[in-house]
Amino acid sequence: CLNQRPDLFACGIAHVGVMDMLKFHKFTIGHAWCTDYGCSEESDEYFEYLLGISPLHNVPAQPGTTYPSTMVLTGDHDDRVVPLHSLKFIAELQWQMVGRALTSGEMSNQTNPILARIETRAGHGAGKPTKKVIEQCADVYAFVAAATNTSWKQGDSKL
Repeated sequence: CLNQRPDLFACGIAHVGVMDMLKFHKFTIGHAWCTDYGCSEESDEYFEYLLGISPLHNVPAQPGTTYPSTMVLTGDHDDRVVPLHSLKFIAELQWQMVGRALTSGEMSNQTNPILARIETRAGHGAGKPTKKVIEQCADVYAFVAAATNTSWKQGDSKL
C-alpha cells in the first residue's frame, strides 16, 4: 500500500517482509513459498505477476514523490525471512527518495525518516526474548506516535 499510494499514509511499518518477490526462492526456506506465490523463474507469466507485487521493485521513482515516515524491521539471525529482504528494501527506498536526487545535483523533497531497525542476535516470532519483544514494540509505538504527532496522556495510576 505504501508503494502504491504513499500520499495516503503518515507512517508505515514493514515487519520482516518478503520484499524481493523475484528472488525469494533462492534464500533459506523461501523455496517452500513457491506454492504460495509462484516462482519468477518458472514462466514469463509468473515473472510479470511477481514483478507487479514485489515491494522492492515497485518503490515510486517519480521525482518529487515523498514517502511517509517508514520503519523497516528485521532480525540479523532470521533464517525464515532473511534480512536481505528488508535491507534491500530500505536501501532502495533511501536511494529513490534521497540518493537519486542528490547524485543529480537536485534537492530531495523527502523530509520524513526512512529507517531500519535491525534486531541483533534474533530472528522473528517464537523464541525472541521477552525483553527484545518489549523493546521493539516500544520503538515501533514511539515511531508511529512521532510520525503521526500523537500526544500521550498519563493513564489512571490508581490501578
